[in-house]
Parts: sequence; C-alpha cells; structure tokens
Amino acid sequence: MSKRKTPTLVRDDPARAPLVGNVKVTREDWLNISRNVLVDEGVGEIKIVSLAQKLGVSRSSFYWYFENRRDLLEALLQEWETRNTKTLVSKCGQPSESISEATCNFFRCFVDTRLFDPGLDFAVREWARRDVAVRARIDLADQTRLHALTDMFLRHDYAPYDAECRARILYYMQIGYHALDLRELMEVRLSRAKGYLEGFTGQEADPQAIEDFRQYALSQSP
Repeated sequence: MSKRKTPTLVRDDPARAPLVGNVKVTREDWLNISRNVLVDEGVGEIKIVSLAQKLGVSRSSFYWYFENRRDLLEALLQEWETRNTKTLVSKCGQPSESISEATCNFFRCFVDTRLFDPGLDFAVREWARRDVAVRARIDLADQTRLHALTDMFLRHDYAPYDAECRARILYYMQIGYHALDLRELMEVRLSRAKGYLEGFTGQEADPQAIEDFRQYALSQSP
C-alpha cells in the first residue's frame, strides 16, 4: 500500500490548496509558511500558534522539527544565506569569456527568484534593524557578496582598486534597485542592458552576452 503524499506549501504557488484537518506537515511546510510571514509581516509575527493555525494543524507538530522559535528563526537565516548569498557567489564565480558575460551571470540572480529572493533579502535586512546578531550576519553577507564581485572583476584583468570600486557600484546599484521597488517591464529593463554593462564595466558590451541574458530574462518573466 503506497503512502499518501504529504502536500507542501509553496510560497511561489499561491493557488495551492491550504492544508486542513489533521494532515501531517513537513519541516519544509513550517519553513515555507514562516518565510511568507517574515516577508509579508515581519519577524515579530512569526509565532508558533499562529503558524499552526495557518497550516491547520496542532502546534505540537512544530516540535517534531524545531526545538523552539529560536531554532526556526535560525533555520530561516540559514535558508536565506544559502539561497541568496551562496547562489550569488556561485554565479559570480562561473566561467565567463568576457566581463559582460560575467556581469550578466550576476544579473541572472535578480531576474530569477529561484536564485535570489529580493523580498526575503529585505525582510532579513528589516529584521536586522532590531537584532544586532542578525545585523552582523547581514554585514558578513554583504562583505561576502562584494568579495565575490571583486574577484569577478579581478579575473578579467581589472586592477585591484578598480575591481573593488566597480564591485561596490554594481552591488549597491542592484540592491538599491530592488529597495526602490521599481515596477519596470522586463523589456524596458533589457533595453538599457548595453548602457548598464558599459557603465559598470568600462568596456564595450558583448552583444552575445546581452542576447543570452535577454533570452534568459524573458524566460523568467510571467
């Protein structure tokens, strides 16, 4: 007799039916609903009782997977570090024929929420305003990301000072872009790709790198 598959709440699929009754939930379910609350309402609203109500289960289910609320919050931070920082670092380190291609690899993180979740990133930054330990982790994440971007420029023969400055300009622009919550159509953003690349890199943009990125970005657009 086959086991009944446990439904999973997925943040990116709001059409998925909610869990009801005495259905057992997974650790991922608790993390997903907690992430939703963190992004939409803030860390202060992550409460075991209210999460259990959202999942339609008893709060005792929570303790199968987490020791306490602090354990859950730590799991959320670890997920953020893996999803956002480690993925971004990996993209910056991908082999590339030109600095245009390398920069486009970095840009892929910001058109594909599977690679980098801006909402989650800013929710953690907001959390850090009230928690010095989380502030330290944000600072470390920013340093790690900037180091990866600097190395990206260094691999394409930029001088160390130039590489560091360009890494900061590129990173702060991209984070600021999402902080402003700009609502541009993807085609509008892509129309500026050549100018952005030349401004960030100081070199003529590679048309093939732009076209490859364009096709990837459009494939992610709804």
